[in-house]
Amino acid sequence: MERLRIYGLWIGSMLCLLTSCSKAQEGSTGQGDLLTDQKVLIVYLSRTNNTKALAEIIHEKVGGDLVALELVTPYPEHYQTTVDQVADENATGYLPPLKTTIDIIEKYDVVFIGFPTWGMQLPPPMKSFLNQYDLGGKTVVPFNTNGGYGIGSSFETVKRLCPDSNVLEGFSTKGGSERDGILYVMEGGKEKQVRDEVHGWLTEIGFVE
Repeated sequence: MERLRIYGLWIGSMLCLLTSCSKAQEGSTGQGDLLTDQKVLIVYLSRTNNTKALAEIIHEKVGGDLVALELVTPYPEHYQTTVDQVADENATGYLPPLKTTIDIIEKYDVVFIGFPTWGMQLPPPMKSFLNQYDLGGKTVVPFNTNGGYGIGSSFETVKRLCPDSNVLEGFSTKGGSERDGILYVMEGGKEKQVRDEVHGWLTEIGFVE
C-alpha cells in the first residue's frame, strides 16, 4: 500500500509539472504577447524603404495589419523637386490625396504610424492620413527614420492632430540621407542595432516583454 501511495504521489507530481509546463508555453506566445486582445494597425510612409524596414521590424514584434501609405499622385523621383514640392505643401497647408484606404479604422485599438522627417516636419501625406481618419480613443504610436537631424516637430504634430488619442512615446533612428546619395541602410549591423533598439522601446511602452 505504501508503495502504491508513493507511486500515486509521483504520478501526480509528474502530471502537475507537465500541466505547468504546458500552461507556461501557452502563456508565452512570443512576440506581441501584451497585444493579444488588441487589434493593431501599422501605417507607414517610406521613400527610400528605411521606414518600411522599420515598420516590418515592428510588425514582426507586435503583429497586426501592415499598410503602406501611397498617394494618388506620387512625388517626383527627383529629390530636389520633391523637396520643393513638400516645402510648398507645408507652407500652404495642402494635404495630398491618398490612394491608400483603410476600410474599417474603427476596429483597431492601436495604430502605429511611421514616417521619415521631411523638412524637419511631419510629411504632408501623414498629415493627410491623420486628418482623414479619426483616431480618437485609440492608442497612437509614432515611429520615425531621419537623415541625422532628428524628428523636428513631427511627433508634436502627431499629438496635435490626435487630440483625443493616447499618443505614446515614439521611436526614431537614423536612416538614409537621400540628399547625400545615401539611400537604404537597414541591413547588416544597422539592422541588428535597430532590432535591438525597437525591442527595448516596445518593452518600455509595454507592448512586449
